[in-house]
Amino acid sequence: MSGTTAAGQPDESRYYAVEQLREAQKRLLDLSRSLVIWRARVEKYRTTDLAAARDAFDALLNVRRGLAEALREIQLLMMEVEEYQIAAIAGKLRGGLLGFDLMSGNYRPVYDAFHSFAGTLPVEGTTNAAIVGRLMNNIKLGYYPTDPDNIALMLHGIQFPEGVTTNVFDPCCGCGKALRQIAQGNNCYAYGVELDESRAEEAQTRLHRVGFGSFFYSRISREAFHLLFLNPPYLSVLNASGGRSRHEKRFLIESIPNLVCGGLLMYVIPYYRLTPDICRILADNFDDLTVWRFTDAEFRKFKQVAIFGLRKRRNLESQDTLWLERYAENPASIPCLTELPEARYALPGEPLKVPVFQGEKFNQKELEQQLRRSDSFTEIMSRRSELDDGTKRPPLPLSISQIGLVGGSGMINGLIECDSPHVIKGRIVKVVRTETEDQFNYKGDHMGAEIRETISNKMIFNILTPHGFKALT
Repeated sequence: MSGTTAAGQPDESRYYAVEQLREAQKRLLDLSRSLVIWRARVEKYRTTDLAAARDAFDALLNVRRGLAEALREIQLLMMEVEEYQIAAIAGKLRGGLLGFDLMSGNYRPVYDAFHSFAGTLPVEGTTNAAIVGRLMNNIKLGYYPTDPDNIALMLHGIQFPEGVTTNVFDPCCGCGKALRQIAQGNNCYAYGVELDESRAEEAQTRLHRVGFGSFFYSRISREAFHLLFLNPPYLSVLNASGGRSRHEKRFLIESIPNLVCGGLLMYVIPYYRLTPDICRILADNFDDLTVWRFTDAEFRKFKQVAIFGLRKRRNLESQDTLWLERYAENPASIPCLTELPEARYALPGEPLKVPVFQGEKFNQKELEQQLRRSDSFTEIMSRRSELDDGTKRPPLPLSISQIGLVGGSGMINGLIECDSPHVIKGRIVKVVRTETEDQFNYKGDHMGAEIRETISNKMIFNILTPHGFKALT
C-alpha cells in the first residue's frame, strides 16, 4: 500500500475510519429523525400557512441532502475498511433516498431502514467490533511498498527529456525501492524523505539524497522537482491531540509547491479516497488529469489507482470534479495501467536546482557523504596531512617555560636521535609546600601560627641514555 506509515503514533491512537464512522452513524440517526419531523411540519402548515410550509419543505430538502452526504461518507469508509457489502447497502440507500418522494405519507419504512442500517455499522461497542480489532492490527503492520510491476507500467507512460538530469521526489519514500525504480536508467537525481529511521537508512543506499524525519517539518526547495511520486499513508489514525487530517490529503497539499509548474504528479491512493475534497485539490492544481487502476491482482488486494496530472497555476475559475468523483462509486469504469499510452506525459525539459533539501532530523551519514564529495574539504584535509607529516621547527628557541609545557603535554616523548641518542619522557607532578608564620600582637605576645600551603607544578624529564638513567627537574 503506502510508502510509509503513521509511525510514532501514541498507544491511544484510534483508527481514523472507525472514529469517523461513529460520527457518521450519529449524524445518520439524527437526520433520519429530522426527516420525519420536518415532513410533519410541512403537513401541519400546508393548508393554513403556505409560507411556513415552504420554509419547512426547504428544511426537508436540506435534511435529505445531509442524509445523502452521510450515507456517501459511510459508503467510502466501509470501502476503506474492506466491508464492501455494507458499502453497497449504503450506496443503495443513498440512491433510494435521492429518488424518494418527500411528499409521500409513508415515512415509517424509510426511518426504520436508516435505523436498522445504523445498527449494522462496525463501530466500537457493537457486535461488529471484531472488525475494529482487525483494522487496528492492519495499521500496525504498517508498511506496504508499491508493486514494482505497476511502477513499470507507470514508467511506460512517462517521457523523460533527453540531455537533462531530472529531479524526482518522494515525500514518503520508505526504503526507496519505488523511487529508485523510477530514477534508474532515466538520468534522474532521486530525493526522498522518510519518517522511519531504519527505512531511511536503507533508502540512503538507493537514492541520492534522503531526509530523515517528518516531511512536514523538513525544509525543501519549492518548484525544484520535475516529478513528484506520492504514495502516502492512507491508513490514518487520530492522535492523542485529536488531529483529524487525512495523510493522503495533507501530503498532497503540502508537497504540491515542491513540484515545478508543468511537472508531473504520480499520486497513488485507493480509488475510494477520490473524495470531493481530494478531487477539488487535484482539479484546481493540475491539468490533463487521468486515473488508472492497478492490475487485477493488485487492485483486488489494495484497491489502488494512479492519478497523473501536470501542475498548473491555480486560477479563480472553478473546475468540474464530478467526473473524477464518480470513479469512487464506479471503479469498474477506471481504465487499467496496462492501457496507459507510451510517453503519455512529458517531463519539463529545463534543468532545475535543489538549493535546500533538509530533513527534520540531522543526517550524519549524509553529511559524511557530502564532505567526501567536497573538493574544498579534500584540499583542507590534504594540507593538514602535509603539515602533520612535515618537520616542525620553532621560529625561535623555546624558553624554559615553553619547554616545560611541551614536555608536559607529551609532545617530545620518545626517541631523540642525535649525536648521543636517548629516550625522553616528560611528566608534571604537583608539589605541595607548607609554610608556618608565627603571629604576635602589638605587645609582642605570641598569638599562634598561621599555616599556608602552596601548590606548584614540577616538570620532570626522565632520560634514558647509553650511559644510564637521568632525571632532570
